[in-house]
Amino acid sequence: MELTTVWFAVIAFLWVGYFALEGFDFGVGMLMPVLARDDRERRVMINTIGPVWDGNEVWVLVAGGATFAAFPEWYASLFSGFYLPLLLILLALIVRGLAFEYRHQRPDASWQAWWDRAIIVGSFVPAVLWGVAFANLARGVPMDADHEVTASLLDLLNPFALLGGAVTLLLFLTHGAMFTALKTDGEIRHRARALAVRFGIAAAVAAVAFLVWAQAITGTPVSAVVFAAAAVALLLAVAAASRGREGWAFAGTFVTIALAVAGLFVAMFPDVLPSTTDAAYSLTTTNAAATPYTLQIMTWVAAVFTPLVIGYQAWSYWVFRKRIAVHHIPTDELAHA
Repeated sequence: MELTTVWFAVIAFLWVGYFALEGFDFGVGMLMPVLARDDRERRVMINTIGPVWDGNEVWVLVAGGATFAAFPEWYASLFSGFYLPLLLILLALIVRGLAFEYRHQRPDASWQAWWDRAIIVGSFVPAVLWGVAFANLARGVPMDADHEVTASLLDLLNPFALLGGAVTLLLFLTHGAMFTALKTDGEIRHRARALAVRFGIAAAVAAVAFLVWAQAITGTPVSAVVFAAAAVALLLAVAAASRGREGWAFAGTFVTIALAVAGLFVAMFPDVLPSTTDAAYSLTTTNAAATPYTLQIMTWVAAVFTPLVIGYQAWSYWVFRKRIAVHHIPTDELAHA
């Protein structure tokens, strides 16, 4: 296998990890006003993702860095052509991170309410815009012979992309509800499980429509199998949630998101950024790649450090695996959220 193909697969794996992991904490953030009835329940929800949300964001940083190093032409065209959506995502993530750190610094209710809104908005914006961005990535964008994306913002907000945004939003809401049900106890657990079923049904309808459309636009026989497996996993997750099998339900939405993202990359290959202007202008794993020497060095570095990073993150999830309930939250208003 050529190193360009290896690094395409590595970048796909990083995005799979990011969406499958960050997806549930986006969902938890968006569900705070729906599932939590008071401040202690809001703190329960924040504490479910408190030890892991920043580690989940590392995946997108590494994915961006790997793209820059392995496929600099892809990075340049992507980040210039998708500048506004990516800037909005970045700002939302910054505000969201600040909210987690500053919410508990003052006991004032209005102070905490404003930071709660920042968590909600900071989770909602990326949940939608990542779907819009990846739908355009799979569909292709107007691009000239110099590999400069000529699409306007309205071009990026096409019906297929908007459906992609709706799918990621609904999937992350479902994933977050599944995670909340898995990690909490008491009334909030039961509310989250019931909501996961309702969101899961809506997500299944939207996801099937999007994946069928994606397959029609740019699919291959392999991507069709992957997309079908993603749909089955989501239906099994909803069925498990309806029976109170929260662990299996969360695993099902995790697998659903992972397979859906992987299927998009399979459908794209060997393109990394298709051009709708002229197929000859498309960026591929060949014409967008860095030098072979650069890819060789990156491969050795990744082979050493990737298992260590994944092992550490898995260990952190294991350490913080227990359920959280309202009685675990101290009544002291100055306690950390």
